[in-house]
Amino acid sequence: MCGICGLFNVGSGESVSASILKNMADTLVHRGPDDEGFFFDGPVGLAHRRLSIIDVKGGHQPLCNEDQSIWVVFNGEIYNFRELRDYLEKKGHVFKTRSDTEVIVHLYEEQGEACFGSLRGMFALAIWDRPNRSVILARDRVGKKPLYYSFDGAQLAFGSEMKSLLAIPGINKELDLEALCDYFSLLYVPVPKSIFRSFRKVRPGHFVVVSPKGFRESEYWDIDFSHTEERSEAQWCDEIVEVLREAVQLRLISEVPLGAFLSGGIDSSSVVALMSQISGGGVITTSIGFQEKEFNEVEYAREVAQQYHTRHYEERVNPDAVGISEKLAWYYDEPFADSSAVPTYYVSKLAREHVTVALSGDGGDEFFCGYRRYMFDHREEQIRGFLPASMRTLLFGTLASLYPKADWAPRVFRGKATFENLARSHIEGYFRSVSAVSPEIKQTLLHPDIWKELGGYDTANVFRNYYDKAGGANPMARIQYVDVKTYLTDDILVKVDRASMANSLEVRAPMLDGQFMELAARIPTSLKLKGTSGKDILKKAFSPFLSHNILYRKKMGFAVPLERWFRVELKDMAYSMLFDGPGDPILNGPTISKLWNDHQSGLHNRATELWTLLMFRMWQKQFGSSVNVMR
Repeated sequence: MCGICGLFNVGSGESVSASILKNMADTLVHRGPDDEGFFFDGPVGLAHRRLSIIDVKGGHQPLCNEDQSIWVVFNGEIYNFRELRDYLEKKGHVFKTRSDTEVIVHLYEEQGEACFGSLRGMFALAIWDRPNRSVILARDRVGKKPLYYSFDGAQLAFGSEMKSLLAIPGINKELDLEALCDYFSLLYVPVPKSIFRSFRKVRPGHFVVVSPKGFRESEYWDIDFSHTEERSEAQWCDEIVEVLREAVQLRLISEVPLGAFLSGGIDSSSVVALMSQISGGGVITTSIGFQEKEFNEVEYAREVAQQYHTRHYEERVNPDAVGISEKLAWYYDEPFADSSAVPTYYVSKLAREHVTVALSGDGGDEFFCGYRRYMFDHREEQIRGFLPASMRTLLFGTLASLYPKADWAPRVFRGKATFENLARSHIEGYFRSVSAVSPEIKQTLLHPDIWKELGGYDTANVFRNYYDKAGGANPMARIQYVDVKTYLTDDILVKVDRASMANSLEVRAPMLDGQFMELAARIPTSLKLKGTSGKDILKKAFSPFLSHNILYRKKMGFAVPLERWFRVELKDMAYSMLFDGPGDPILNGPTISKLWNDHQSGLHNRATELWTLLMFRMWQKQFGSSVNVMR
């Protein structure tokens, strides 16, 4: 696992500045503390920071082919590199290392731009094709590894993290107001946007080509939920285990200590069960817990660890709420407000004390309908099916306007959000249900001048576009597609990448193996979501491996006690960050005050909105001092 960055002066043809490239690479040292490497070829400069995993002695980058016409810098792991190497050697290619990186070079020679679809793994990479005077940037299927770039027609700059681009003198730091608007709804900035207008993210499953001919973007992979297959439950169970077992086995390739995160949930427990069977036991597992029972899963993790005789390490943490929020703001580059980044950081820190590589269970919720919101969404869509849109809008819109908003009341009495969703289309209702800050609050939270500049922009369009693209699938599968393209890519995987790389830890996700994802997409939704039970077929598949207590326990989020933090641990610091200082051209002070007072009164839980605001303020403090707000 590594960090990469580079420059291409495609317009002027001037030689790349070695000092600027070195400064860019220095911002990524946490991603690759073991080694650094540079390559310069006139207008092109490539840099690499390395965390050594495979071919520790020989895998130095940048790396080239025999005649030095093709160069690559690469962040990630290619799990089928041995198979690809055999294929390439039979084609006459000569290798000088044992690394997976060199496979990319020769595969590009052999297949050109079609090569990315042959790579089974996680990756963000840059190729310098000297004969064609082009730089190619590519990213893995779902975006496990990040890749930012800036291209103004004259210069291409790219890097694993945005802070590497910020090291370039004079680079444009104009705020992207659509990205800002998206953040306050979603807690993250969705691809291809970044918080800065001049910086973009390579889309997952895509590559971009920059040359004197211009800029070109192409898609090489997409997931398809629309072609399900009819098989018996027993057949599906067998295939789920078989394909996941292979995905796990591929991810055990390492020349450094390797282990797994273990929460005691079905996803991580299934991965640990297969790891233990494949390796014969002795798997290193780590888990963390908190003092608050509702946020503590260690007893479940301990049960799985005991069942499979893992070398288990657990830690009960008492987070430094102030310190960790400041630290996360730096590592995440952009405003990012998923509070589960806190426990993810701590479990990565604990794991790094014992291993350099950890397997995780990421992806199981999105591909097997594991989130509770899927169950509520499915019920709402069933109700929509009984009434025409015009009648729903009238009936439920009226009920929503009359029903009091009662955050303090038992859940059964909180009907306002449901009525509001039912009055809208499926995707609009789902968007509202996952929005961190409701559209009504956001309307008053952002400064009127910001709304004027936005010119009617609606973040819900991000969801609508993906929902429409998945049009051949059933409604629930279309929502899964939306989540894979948004929440999984830009929340879950960003969270894990930054938290793990902050601790120089590589995390591998077998459930996000391309072949396993494609298998999961072919399974009918009816086998994943049954009544109030998500992941039904996955639970049945692993019933021979895990106890009923693990498979069917109540789902717990990987969360921290934010509600209390804003009334106790974070109260003074958060107040200072939110209210001290000069006027703000971005946010409205009166709305912030109302949210704060609502929360402090104890009648409303505004922790999510306040955390979103706090992490934005933290980002402003660390990266936004010279941001241009308006054009």
